[in-house]
Amino acid sequence: MCSSANNPIFSTRAHVFQIDPATKRNWIPASKHAVTVSFFYDANRHAYRIISVGGTKAIINSTISHNMTFTKTSQKFGQWADSRANTVYGLGFATEQQLHQFAERFKEVREAARLAREKSQDKMELSNAALSIAAPQVAIRDSPDESLFFFSAVHTEFCTMRFMVSVSVCFSSICEMNLESELFTLQDSNAKLVAALHEANANVEQWKKQLAAYQEETERLRDQVKIYAAFKLCAMWQEIRILQSKRSNFHELEQEREEAIHRLQELEMRNVELERRVQNTEQNLASALEDRERAENEVQRVIQILDVKLFDLNDLRQSLVKLISK
Repeated sequence: MCSSANNPIFSTRAHVFQIDPATKRNWIPASKHAVTVSFFYDANRHAYRIISVGGTKAIINSTISHNMTFTKTSQKFGQWADSRANTVYGLGFATEQQLHQFAERFKEVREAARLAREKSQDKMELSNAALSIAAPQVAIRDSPDESLFFFSAVHTEFCTMRFMVSVSVCFSSICEMNLESELFTLQDSNAKLVAALHEANANVEQWKKQLAAYQEETERLRDQVKIYAAFKLCAMWQEIRILQSKRSNFHELEQEREEAIHRLQELEMRNVELERRVQNTEQNLASALEDRERAENEVQRVIQILDVKLFDLNDLRQSLVKLISK
């Protein structure tokens, strides 16, 4: 009677890579995101396996042997070579602790695989000894042994298929739970973004008020400039008339003229300063409008991206539910 493990011995999440078969140097990503990587025990073959499912296909199906070694190549990355699969697997973890836990479990499973191999060799030696003792009796038999051997091979293959189906169902359940968790996370992020949007709208109202205040201040400064210019122009003409009435003394008139020119220059400088303040105010208004428009566009873009991701996740979840229900 065959049996298979429905629950993993150990599970973690990591980014999966495989070595480039052409260069044997570069890493090729086997998954776009972090996926679940688990240790399983195949009771039919008395073997330990590392299995990871990405989407609808197995991206890792590695049988652990006694001579395999898991090597840490950095603080968050490790690798091992699988001669049967003719590839090298690489795992990238989120933390150094996850890498350490996986490496320790790899050592434990490798040791268990070594012990299982030694027990299997002992059983084979005992079986070979028994067969050598019973050799004269076996020589008399005919095709029934061959039929029994064929049935045993088919039975073992059937048990292996049942193990892979059981593992696929287990990973489908794990993927569904992970998708639900990501869906809840995205919904929470969406709620936070909606709150941020409301806050941005409140800021927009505040910016509108500031804009109205800036516009009012600008109009007030322009009116002051006009009044000041008119006042100074009137004062200048009055001074000119006074100077014209004082032609009796040329030197005094010349001095008063220079003073009037000096005051006129000061007036022009103050007028230029007022114009500069008006331009700065207008630039601040334009900058405030551009910041508000960029903020609104960014918030709308993030909301659209979240809507697309939520739709894709819901569609993928429904597909997985249909696949499991079949």
